[in-house]
Amino acid sequence: MSKVLIVYYSRSGNTEKMSELIEEGVKSEGLEVIRKRVEDTKVDELLSVDAVIMGSPDYYGTMAYELKKFLDESVKFHGKLDGKVGAAFSSSANIGGGNETAILDIINALLIHGMVVQGDPQGDHSGPVS
Repeated sequence: MSKVLIVYYSRSGNTEKMSELIEEGVKSEGLEVIRKRVEDTKVDELLSVDAVIMGSPDYYGTMAYELKKFLDESVKFHGKLDGKVGAAFSSSANIGGGNETAILDIINALLIHGMVVQGDPQGDHSGPVS
């Protein structure tokens, strides 16, 4: 069975709630899910899963420092995540709050790792936002 890691940062609880809904959706597809706050996640865990979904609130058009730090630490695995599936989600204070740019920043890091990211031609093209 494929294993999915959902790793997220949430200060107010909004991004955490999104992670719970995403977990439900992934489980409904019959996949094993590990959902963890970024501060409780070791970067080495990226090696033991088939897919990674990362979530963050939007701060000034990008991801939270805590998630960026995690991604920066993942540089030591450059090339070792090649071919794994990646995805991103984000929350912000309002509809024009920078969700899309925060998601794209996360996706950029996943793509540099060689991960596979699927867009969506309908709705939120780069990933779920709230």
